[in-house]
Amino acid sequence: MQESIESKHFFSTELLKWYGRSKRDLPWRRQRDPYYIWVSEIMLQQTRVDTVIPYFNRFIERFPTITDLAQAPEEDVLKCWEGLGYYSRARNLQTAARQVVERHGGVVPNVKSDVAALKGVGPYTTGAILSIAFNQPEPAVDGNVMRVLSRFFLIEEDIMKLRTRTLMEQLAAELIPEGRAGDFNQALMDFGATVCTPKSPHCLTCPVMVHCEARLEGAEERLPLKSKAKPPRPEYHLVALVEGEGDHEGRILVRQRPNSGLLARMWELPYIPADAKVGEGAGLPDGPAMDRLAAALAEAGVSARPIEPFMNAEHTFSHIHWNLRVFRFQEAAELMAMLGFAAEANAQYEINAAITKESDEATQQYRWINREDMADLAFPNVFLRILDEYYKQK
Repeated sequence: MQESIESKHFFSTELLKWYGRSKRDLPWRRQRDPYYIWVSEIMLQQTRVDTVIPYFNRFIERFPTITDLAQAPEEDVLKCWEGLGYYSRARNLQTAARQVVERHGGVVPNVKSDVAALKGVGPYTTGAILSIAFNQPEPAVDGNVMRVLSRFFLIEEDIMKLRTRTLMEQLAAELIPEGRAGDFNQALMDFGATVCTPKSPHCLTCPVMVHCEARLEGAEERLPLKSKAKPPRPEYHLVALVEGEGDHEGRILVRQRPNSGLLARMWELPYIPADAKVGEGAGLPDGPAMDRLAAALAEAGVSARPIEPFMNAEHTFSHIHWNLRVFRFQEAAELMAMLGFAAEANAQYEINAAITKESDEATQQYRWINREDMADLAFPNVFLRILDEYYKQK
């Protein structure tokens, strides 16, 4: 037991010394503003620091206070988040900001139960806010921290299990030096990100290598133990990149996703499932694929003729892997007129386009946009890549 106490003291002391020499200069660390810390921690979930920094700076410039964020249109928040992914984070953050305004007068609370009650704020983010902003001795345990603790203390337990996380949180709390909670938790974060990395940890430059039990056992590459998550479900879709003509010359047809569900209310290129049976559409010939897309567009009130296959694209969400086959189309308004369909179709299009953003209607609204319009509309990453490639070729 005495050895364990000494080992813990050594770990905490040396890690803080290392942090004093090596801590990263990050924009949210330049002042202990709880709002800045909160925003940064939400952005850093599933995302690298280098990616987050420019997003954080733009976000704070656009929404400098919690009240600004709470009062902003959701579309503005999503646009500012565009490209960062995991968009539920942005929605939850704005909902929580409104909770702070309504319940706490726009001031981030410093009571654990109040922080934990905010939308999208779990145990890790609660600990990060309380320790970094208010220097309260609360652990902030994420994957980085569990990796570090698993290795230094040779904890051979599956970190995906709740029991192991609880063990890690208890251990992390014991390690916090009195009065140094914020510095210690940030030291752990930096150490896991830059030294005790997932692969090829930098043991030779590690400030605590002398007493690292995993290194002494030759187990640093094997730990932490982590059971494999279920692989994402594959989905295959056919995408229409429709170029306008006539009044829509120089524009592309897009539509807004429904008000709820995956990527809610974001904009996208129209697409349909490649086949009723998941996976079987991967090899659908281009001709039948374009015919099915043309029929789907006609049902939405848009007549378009297929031109050619354009590109393939993929995107992985936490539980779904999209495989997209993109085809170029050309609007064919004159064909609609020849068939006597133009008036009815255009009327339906106007109805769709007039749906307000507050509507609960399931119908997706369509819109013709140019490249400049993209500055105001939020698109998922995969559609941004497709549109960027299109405009690059144009």
